[in-house]
Amino acid sequence: MDATSYIFNILYTFSSSLLYPVVIILLLLVIFSLMLIGEFLSEHRKRKRDIRNLEKCCYLIRKSIEINNHAAAANSLRDIKQNSMVTSFAQESAKHLEKNMIPSIEWMAQEFEIKMAKRLEQTRIIATISPMFGLMGTLIPLGPALIGLSTGNIAQLADNLMIAFATTVVGLFAGAVGYVLTQVRKRWYWQDMADIDYILDTLEGGK
Repeated sequence: MDATSYIFNILYTFSSSLLYPVVIILLLLVIFSLMLIGEFLSEHRKRKRDIRNLEKCCYLIRKSIEINNHAAAANSLRDIKQNSMVTSFAQESAKHLEKNMIPSIEWMAQEFEIKMAKRLEQTRIIATISPMFGLMGTLIPLGPALIGLSTGNIAQLADNLMIAFATTVVGLFAGAVGYVLTQVRKRWYWQDMADIDYILDTLEGGK
């Protein structure tokens, strides 16, 4: 056996050994994507954006800050009822506003932005790597399938092609789920950050 054949055998053995890990990872990605669908539907049901409530509360906050009544401004912040991210930000900000610590509220807004980005990372990663693993699961069985074809072993050919097609479909499914959830959540979180920025502008404008 020459050096070239030896190297090719090593590559073939290595790639073949990756089949089961790739299949396991694909199954885990599909399970995780299904869990994310359930989490997405739950989040969708809980989303509630009341623009009138936001404008009214921000108006009261600005008027209270203008007369240095930070306790009243904090109470108005607690009355904000929006989506969960915005409401959580308002509740946390009220504690800092009572102490007139507006710079810390600006820092907290950045923390909420990072939290939103972290949630988007989950679905973005799934959308990116699922088709990659699906492609790996497609290509790896083609080697044994071609060997089965050359030797006339139709059963080996059919089994490996079945694995190749199945991994492709599974990878594309998980990737599609991740892509759709990423795009929808991105719009949601842009909207939430717009509301948070509006609250920040109100706090800073009232100083």
